[in-house]
Amino acid sequence: MDWTSSLYGLAGGVLIGLSAVWLMATLGRIAGISGILSALVLERPKGDTAWRLTFLVGLISGPLLLIALDGSLGNVAGEPGAVIGAPAGGVGLMLIAGLLVGVGTGIGSGCTSGHGVCGLSRLSPRSMAATLTFLITGIVTVYVVRHLLGGGA
Repeated sequence: MDWTSSLYGLAGGVLIGLSAVWLMATLGRIAGISGILSALVLERPKGDTAWRLTFLVGLISGPLLLIALDGSLGNVAGEPGAVIGAPAGGVGLMLIAGLLVGVGTGIGSGCTSGHGVCGLSRLSPRSMAATLTFLITGIVTVYVVRHLLGGGA
């Protein structure tokens, strides 16, 4: 077992938790990515734009910084110099999958970060139901793809 990758994951989880607590404590807002992005793009709230943009820039700049540093820090791709890998189904499929995720977050009234990190910590029954749905759907999907369709690793 590679303890370095586990420690990076642990550190990332702690940072996500701390940022969610900080956002709730300072602004009274939930750190759900879909809510932050959709409010910024669709609602354009006055006086509420700066922190949303800062949050999203930070979300995107972290991985870009790692790539700029040759991708070695926190690289879990399995090969030196590799960055997780190209999408298995191509860019078109990745765009369709991203669109479906966006539709799903709209239907579920939030995403895994909003429900799983912030909602569960507030003991929200709706977030518990949503998070269980995410997990069960993921487990079923992996089982179907790997064992019934014969794909995957």
